[in-house]
Amino acid sequence: MNIYVSNLSFNVTDDDLRGFFETYGEIKSAKVITDKFTGKSRGFGFVEMNDDEAAKTAIKELDGGVVEGRTIKVNEAKPREERSNNNRSFGNKSYSRY
Repeated sequence: MNIYVSNLSFNVTDDDLRGFFETYGEIKSAKVITDKFTGKSRGFGFVEMNDDEAAKTAIKELDGGVVEGRTIKVNEAKPREERSNNNRSFGNKSYSRY
């Protein structure tokens, strides 16, 4: 199961993120998302766990927890939606770039 973790401190590393979840079960991967230009954390990350039940327990236990003074949000990750580069959305209206 893939887990989305948000509102992370910008000091949290991949290893830190892995450590938050290791007590709940085996971690397949843990990645803090970084800005592609600066390399700095964007304040969120993803954890992939092999056991869905362990992942659900981790989500329940860690959601709302405080890490470095910040209350983190922990949820099941949703599939990424395809985004078009040609359309821009403003409110309820969508405009084509060309």
